[in-house]
Parts: sequence; structure tokens; C-alpha cells
Amino acid sequence: MSRVEKLDQLIADQLQAALPSVVIGRQIVVLEQTASTNDAIFQVAFPQGAAVSSLPAVASAKEGPPSLGDEGLVLFAEHQTAGRGQRGNRWESTAGKGLWFSILLRPEIQLSDSGRLAIWAIDAISDVIRIEFGLEPAIKLPNDVQLYGHKVAGVLVEMRAQDKAPHLAVVGIGVNVNQCHDDFPAGLQDRAISLAMALGRQVERQNFAVALLRNLDLTYREKFSKAVAAFNSSPAPTTTRDRLAAKSRKA
Repeated sequence: MSRVEKLDQLIADQLQAALPSVVIGRQIVVLEQTASTNDAIFQVAFPQGAAVSSLPAVASAKEGPPSLGDEGLVLFAEHQTAGRGQRGNRWESTAGKGLWFSILLRPEIQLSDSGRLAIWAIDAISDVIRIEFGLEPAIKLPNDVQLYGHKVAGVLVEMRAQDKAPHLAVVGIGVNVNQCHDDFPAGLQDRAISLAMALGRQVERQNFAVALLRNLDLTYREKFSKAVAAFNSSPAPTTTRDRLAAKSRKA
């Protein structure tokens, strides 16, 4: 049994079953290890390009239609060996301790507007942390979410132009969930924090992943996606936004 299997492993089928009638999360893949989830998704979208070591695992993890290259694919990795942050910084991703994933999107925006995707993602992450755990995250533009002045989550957006089609975007997200102080490299121990460290207890990653994907899906459809407007006409399951609104009415 691998190190990840002994931990709180993410299960793709269960995640997908908990997210009916969504765009983000309509297809979910969980890899035990890959170099970078952003790179793995780009290899799915552009399979004629250079080989990526995780591609065979991605291809075999999904059976039948729709295509893995469709908008809304979410690819998790329990461990990244070469995770990237902003400005080429390395993102440390201790195996089985956080949420490291990328989302394949085709937003109706220009390449120069990619910053809007980063703001959308960090806003969505912050809302879920606030409502799920009662913590008060702070947004540090352009890409980070902080707790008590320490980084708990980050976003990396990469876009590629498409001819006669919405540009392709990959939104990479990393959230420190169950790390302890010693899980971070010495150079990051004074700058990073996990949800577990802030709460004084462990977090169920599977449940948190569902809540996060649900809010990302809802807010993405509201802000960016014209092509999937039909999804908005059907009732959605209870969302983070619903819970925030209910909480405001009680206040």
C-alpha cells in the first residue's frame, strides 16, 4: 500500500457523484502523482504535443464519453513532483495532505483578461473557507489566500489562444489542508499555514473538495460561461452561496 493510500485519499467517482448537474467537476480524475496538474491537463487538451509522464494515467482514468478535453475537467494529484506557483516559484505539495488540482475551462474572455480568472478562483476559495470553517481568510492579490498572514492557498492561471473558439484556460489551485508545521520546508515554515493548523484539527479533504468545486462551478457559470447557460436553468444543489445568504438573513 502506497503512502497516499494510507492517508485520506480522494476518490474520483465519489467526488463526481456528489456534484450532479455541474460544469466544473463533470469529469474528475485523481492521479496518485504527476509533475504538475496544469501540465497534465494541457497534455490532455493538446495530445499531439510533447509527452507528459502522467498522460497514460489520465487517459485510462476516464472511460467513455464525454471527451477528457471538454470544459469542466478537474484533475487532482495526491502529489506533485514539480508543482508551480506564480513567477515560476515551486509549490510544495506534501502527498495526501492538501488539494492540488487544475480545471480545464473555455471562458468567454480575452487572453489579457486572465487575471479575472485568478480573482474568481481566490474569491471562491475564500468564501468556502469562511463558510465551512468559520475562519476569516484574507486575499493577497494577485493569486494568494492567507490565514493569519500566512499563505493557505494559491492559484496559477495559464491560457492558450484558440482559433475560432473560446480560448483555453487552465486554472491550477493548491490548498494546504492537513499539513503540520514540519511538513513545510524550512524556508516556508514561517510563511505557510494549513487549514488543520488554523483549526487545531484535521479536515476531511473529500468533503472540502466537494464544497470547493460546487462553489467554483456556481460562480464560474455566473461570471464567465455563456456556452453552458442551460445548466443555470435547472435547480442546483445547496451551494456555498445559498448558505452564505441564509446566514446573512439570520444575522
